[in-house]
Amino acid sequence: MAVLICGGAGYIGSHGTAALLDQNEEVVVLDNLQTGHREAVMDGAVLYEGDLRDGAVLDIIFQTHSITDVLHFAADSLVGVSMNEPLTYYDNNVGGALNLLKKMKEYGVGRIVFSSTAAVYGEPETVPITEDMPVKPGNPYGETKLAIERMLHWAGEAHGIRSVCLRYFNVAGAHPVHDIGEDHQPETHLIPIILQTALGQREKISVFGDDYPTEDGTCVRDYIHVHDLIQAHLRAVDYLRGGGESNVFNLGNGSGFSVQQVIDTVEAVTGKDIPKEIAPRRAGDPAVLIASSDKARRVLDWQPEQQDLHTIVKTAWEWHQRHPEGYRGGGAL
Repeated sequence: MAVLICGGAGYIGSHGTAALLDQNEEVVVLDNLQTGHREAVMDGAVLYEGDLRDGAVLDIIFQTHSITDVLHFAADSLVGVSMNEPLTYYDNNVGGALNLLKKMKEYGVGRIVFSSTAAVYGEPETVPITEDMPVKPGNPYGETKLAIERMLHWAGEAHGIRSVCLRYFNVAGAHPVHDIGEDHQPETHLIPIILQTALGQREKISVFGDDYPTEDGTCVRDYIHVHDLIQAHLRAVDYLRGGGESNVFNLGNGSGFSVQQVIDTVEAVTGKDIPKEIAPRRAGDPAVLIASSDKARRVLDWQPEQQDLHTIVKTAWEWHQRHPEGYRGGGAL
């Protein structure tokens, strides 16, 4: 038995690779390394450098290894870029997933855990967001993820491929034991951007809007530690292996933190002042996004362990201090 991790050299995928290796699973990673890092793939995993849209590399993997389960993390994920390059996002995200499902059908692999996103909900009508709320993405990125969710549904109906779709909220932090963390070029996520400012790599951060209907006027988001997120993936694999039917789950902390609260927490953790400027709101930014993860807790028996924002930021800060230039700066796994 082996688990194929698509996008296993990326931020979240590399944590999934580490967690499965820690459970003594046989792990095969497929990553084109456009945004992933070879250095993030722990020893013990078999790494194939290739693209999901390349049927030949998938043939080699499925013929060489006894793949029984797939974790699918590989995708373009920048909302702003997706607005300018929607066809690229459909080609990579939907096209890659389509090719993967074709090969799973061909080789009789019937279980997949899919990395989806809270972006499928668009502007929520109420918070916390539950899985039965309307899905109405406001950008091509969210649309491509929703298209894949629907494709998984129909692949299940027609071909018996069972799936778990995990809709993430804001993922942050670094592995508590292994030396893997978050390294995007360019960086677009709030916590590492603030940490880069603490390291002196940025002059200041921009706060997009301070006039939202929140306690301090800045946007509120739900942050989940990457290690807790991956534990939910392991639970999802076990759920499918145990015969569970296809399902969809939100993954979040269940509580929200404002942009200002995140800045304050980074200052407390690092002991450094974070210069900031107030910038105009970004179009389409909801005031509050908070997940209800009650369904995942109930059905998957999942419980996030690192819910405190200070802890989440601390693990990220420790990794960024060791790797101020990301994986380009070296560091042992």
